[in-house]
Amino acid sequence: MIQKEFLSGQSLKAYEYFGAHFVDGGVRFVTYAPNAADVKLVLNGSEMDMQRDDEGVWKTTVEGVKNGDIYQYHITTRALQKHYRSDPFAFYSEVRPLNASKVFDIDSYQWNDRQWLESRDKCFDKPVNIYEVHFGSWRTKFDSEEDDRLYSYDEMTDLLIPYVKDMGYTHIELMPITEYPFDGSWGYQVTGYFAATSRYGDPSGLMHFIDACHNAGIGVILDFVPVHFVTDFYALHQYDGGFLFESEQESDRYSEWGTALFDYSKPHVLSFVKSSVNFWIEKYHVDGLRYDAVANLIFKHGRKDDPINDCGMWFLKNTNYAIQKCHPDVMLFAEDSTDYEKVTAPVEFGGLGFDYKWDLGFMHDTINYVKTPPYERRSNHNLMTFSMSYFYNNLYILPYSHDEVVHGKMTMLDKCFGTHEEKIATIKALYTFQFTHPGKKLNFMGNEIGEYMEWRPHKELGWNLLTYPAHDSLHEYLKALHHIYKEQPALYENDYNSAFFKWVDANNNNQSIYTFLRRDNYGNAVYAVFNFSGMYQNYTLRVEQNGDYEELLNSDRDIYSGSNCLNGDLRSFNYCLHLRLAPLSCVIIKKRF
Repeated sequence: MIQKEFLSGQSLKAYEYFGAHFVDGGVRFVTYAPNAADVKLVLNGSEMDMQRDDEGVWKTTVEGVKNGDIYQYHITTRALQKHYRSDPFAFYSEVRPLNASKVFDIDSYQWNDRQWLESRDKCFDKPVNIYEVHFGSWRTKFDSEEDDRLYSYDEMTDLLIPYVKDMGYTHIELMPITEYPFDGSWGYQVTGYFAATSRYGDPSGLMHFIDACHNAGIGVILDFVPVHFVTDFYALHQYDGGFLFESEQESDRYSEWGTALFDYSKPHVLSFVKSSVNFWIEKYHVDGLRYDAVANLIFKHGRKDDPINDCGMWFLKNTNYAIQKCHPDVMLFAEDSTDYEKVTAPVEFGGLGFDYKWDLGFMHDTINYVKTPPYERRSNHNLMTFSMSYFYNNLYILPYSHDEVVHGKMTMLDKCFGTHEEKIATIKALYTFQFTHPGKKLNFMGNEIGEYMEWRPHKELGWNLLTYPAHDSLHEYLKALHHIYKEQPALYENDYNSAFFKWVDANNNNQSIYTFLRRDNYGNAVYAVFNFSGMYQNYTLRVEQNGDYEELLNSDRDIYSGSNCLNGDLRSFNYCLHLRLAPLSCVIIKKRF
């Protein structure tokens, strides 16, 4: 049954049949290689025959196989070329640079997260503050006796989870951990779509990490690569001597990244990748997947002036529809750089079926604004307001991701104009704008400590920066901001309902001041005021109710390396609050009750 569904493009669970599985009588090995002249199983160095059926599926069952045993497929092509291949459905692999597959009982782990799974949802009216992490460079070992200085899944359980909890993040997004050969690809050039990379340990280690996240109240999102795969010749590329996973047409076969493109006109390819999405949800209990490079699935080469990618669109709609029906509590994110409509609309209503879309326009506009000298910001005032002109067209997440701190783009802190002190002040205001603006939040690791060094995947973050008062105070400020975000329902309820957001002062370009309010379900308002000028300013905030107000957060407090320009006890007269604002600062204000 699974084989028939796989070949017709209907399978969500091809991994339950293909690959290596413990069954009565031993371990069953199954691979799809219709173009091969012969396939042999190589198990712990011994070669064994496999039987082919009429549809090109090869299989054999072997007794006495143990967890961790090493295997490959020795494929003879119709041109009589012979190649050793890893298993496309392997659950575990050797540590790079070795590349053979390893037998693993994927169902052996005993999960302890039932309560989490029963209560999780898509978080539309809940706080979502995502910490994007590259597992191998958040922290690294410095033991000279260690050849591989990476922390394991189990070790990171004890290191990363308490930090994320303390900082007030709600979710961890892991950059791709599907198996990949080259560290420098960051995981975006995949060889194993069902194998958690062995760099950090075995699959049970990753399961334990996710289980521990859930028990700490933290969700886990995986970065997933559905567009392309690496061309290393031991994996998917020309797997059986033909173009099994890629296009028969050379012009459609390769990507701009030097990788091979999945050909979604082939039903078994649709089943393969769709099953991979489902696999990480079912077997690893992940709470969401972020699809990389969705623009290339919408348009042929990722640009809106290119033709529509009909096969890519079919993959998105078919897969997202199926996943939404099977897992209505799991979040699907689109990293999409286009302005294609209905990305987050249900497939039934003509959409692509995602729950959230990255707002790359917000990211570009706000970064370009803080790069500008304060005395030039008057003429760029709309960069900070433009996002709200289209915000309700999709369900957006506001990202400052790894892509913004590599390849000479400078770090988030270093993008800001000015002296070191001005950069620190500006970045606090920028992050506060992100966290008070409607939409869910995402930040790459290192943003919170004010990195000056661009991210390097072979080096750990510059944690020594926290020995410097300015960086330590930024770190503490963001912790306070994260917790205020989680504690104030107005900042996350009704993110996508325009009735709960209001510009109070959107066009004050003379002062470079922005003010807006957010309301909770009971009508209580939280006001956010931003002074992006380089001067102290007196400012009158118009409020909707008279009474006593308090500053929930002021970025200029001395404990956050500010000048302590505070407003103390606030009482409105004629619906006005009179504020004193420090240069490059912000305040969050709420009425006392």
